[in-house]
Amino acid sequence: MAPPAADIEDEIKDEKNPRPLDEDDIALLKTYGLGPYSTSIKKAEKEIKEMAKKINDLRGIKESDTGLAAPSQWDLVSDKQMMQEEQPLQVARCTKIISPNTEDAKYVINVKQIAKFVVGLGDKVSPTDIEEGMRVGVDRNKYQIQIPLPPKIDPSVTMMTVEEKPDVTYNDVGGCKEQIEKMREVVELPMLHPEKFVKLGIDPPKGVLLYGPPGTGKTLLARAVANRTDACFIRVIGSELVQKYVGEGARMVRELFQMARSKKACIVFFDEVDAIGGARFDDGAGGDNEVQRTMLEIVNQLDGFDARGNIKVLMATNRPDTLDPALLRPGRLDRKVEFGLPDMESRTQIFKIHTRTMNCERDIRFELLARLCPNSTGADIRSVCTEAGMYAIRARRKTVTEKDFLDAVNKVIKGYQKFSATPKYMVYN
Repeated sequence: MAPPAADIEDEIKDEKNPRPLDEDDIALLKTYGLGPYSTSIKKAEKEIKEMAKKINDLRGIKESDTGLAAPSQWDLVSDKQMMQEEQPLQVARCTKIISPNTEDAKYVINVKQIAKFVVGLGDKVSPTDIEEGMRVGVDRNKYQIQIPLPPKIDPSVTMMTVEEKPDVTYNDVGGCKEQIEKMREVVELPMLHPEKFVKLGIDPPKGVLLYGPPGTGKTLLARAVANRTDACFIRVIGSELVQKYVGEGARMVRELFQMARSKKACIVFFDEVDAIGGARFDDGAGGDNEVQRTMLEIVNQLDGFDARGNIKVLMATNRPDTLDPALLRPGRLDRKVEFGLPDMESRTQIFKIHTRTMNCERDIRFELLARLCPNSTGADIRSVCTEAGMYAIRARRKTVTEKDFLDAVNKVIKGYQKFSATPKYMVYN
């Protein structure tokens, strides 16, 4: 419905139109339903904006500013050609910086198997990016430094880092109360309360050797430490460092400690260290033993010329008599923690830990079972609990009875006595 003529006339007068409207003009406005001029202009502007947005959408330009040109202006063929013409870089090492912190600073680089060069910086690198000793990418023409590269660490060394925390806690390690206290003093106390050592003016112990018969909980306690601490935990099995080629094992040890030093706080755990830490000997043929060279590199990294940094070292073995004296001296391994055979009270505690999740009868006498397992390790007791569960499954019962445990003790402890490694360990020790 068109507005009344009087209203239109008033609106047009407000727009300061110099010519007054006559009756014909008002009739014409009424015929076409036109409002004031400002409304028409706004409408036209809105239509122009919508049209421009439609065009932009069709051309592929989005509202967020990406900094890219419109797809219609892309020249993909030239870009591809330019990328193909770009030369690959060569890896070199920056050995020295001549007159640093100046505009005409020069860099001595060592390109492996070619030569040494004194070069400048490329356009894409700033002087603060380059440090002495770091790996860099250089072009093949003028050997100018184009890009800084990360330090080279073997992927097999990087994979030794424990990413996921183990699900073992100190409560799962039975019969090792004294050993747990000694470990926590060395590992946790310096990290949580370093000021105590600063006040006394002493350095905290940095290395622990865990030794004892197989199955007494050495590796289990190391897993509990990894669960407890927030520091980076690196687990190394001794045999992993035994390599085929000369110098490879020593290089892995160097890279291992280099990676550990780059962390804020780090714990390195060498399991089965007797694989590489054996005492040095002469084989009579005048040959040099690669395993001994790896062990000497560990000795040097533990307490050599360079400071070790905030790195705690744990080592576990069941043959402490075979280890080299240089590895065992204080300063490298300050603490030696023996994991002996659990006494009766400890065996009772281990039985309770392993039956915590089992569906057992209420009145099982764990003290009696512990008494029936003399000279048993934690691993033996765990095997007893598993075997008792197997007896219950065979009888198609849903609970484990005391008789199942007694049968399991007869089978595992008495039947498998000849397989036990404990008497052999006692001879070594």
